[in-house]
Amino acid sequence: MKKKLLLVEDEIRIRELVSDYFLQNDWEVLEADNGRDALVWFDSLLPDLLILDIMMPAMNGFEVCREVREKSAVPIILLTAKSTDDDKIYGFELGADDYVTKPFSPKVLVARANALMKRVEGTHQPESSIIRFGSAIFNTLAHRLEVEDAEVELTPKEYDLLWLLIRNKGIVISRDTILSRIWGIEFEGDSRVVDSHIKKLRSKLGYESRFIRTVIGTGYMFEEEA
Repeated sequence: MKKKLLLVEDEIRIRELVSDYFLQNDWEVLEADNGRDALVWFDSLLPDLLILDIMMPAMNGFEVCREVREKSAVPIILLTAKSTDDDKIYGFELGADDYVTKPFSPKVLVARANALMKRVEGTHQPESSIIRFGSAIFNTLAHRLEVEDAEVELTPKEYDLLWLLIRNKGIVISRDTILSRIWGIEFEGDSRVVDSHIKKLRSKLGYESRFIRTVIGTGYMFEEEA
């Protein structure tokens, strides 16, 4: 599954250039040109990486970084024309993971983003590689699911769907967000494909499907306890 980038930059030339480089490197990219729109998109997209320009209209990058950090540990890279140590320290204190000063090479930015993602995944993977719920064992390293000691075969989309729900347990995820995360931003189908995959996934989980709750009119949630 492609990683998703939310790129927030008010200068269209820079935004398009950076977006093109990430697209060429197998990322999905959603663009915003101001901080307020970025926060709206963040909640619906659940991106894997956030790249933020600091000097923006409506809401600057520091403010967006602060608000995102209150609810998410998503990796954040700040872009800025400012190069003083005080600005960098302030960004890191707010929770930014990296800091890139303009002008910069888009190729180097992509490389730094990929390196950051590897560090993040390396940090979190061992802790979450084996997940148990009820009689089910979900192994994210081996891409394997067992229910009542029997292996259950999942399609790639079913695996991604279950992992998305588990990673966000206790949080209601809308059908539109699931479509964006699993099928991609450019997917032209409707939300019924989500419902059909949930139905198949529940069938394979059997009794342990009780952990996947339907939130009427909104989407689905993986229960903390069932």
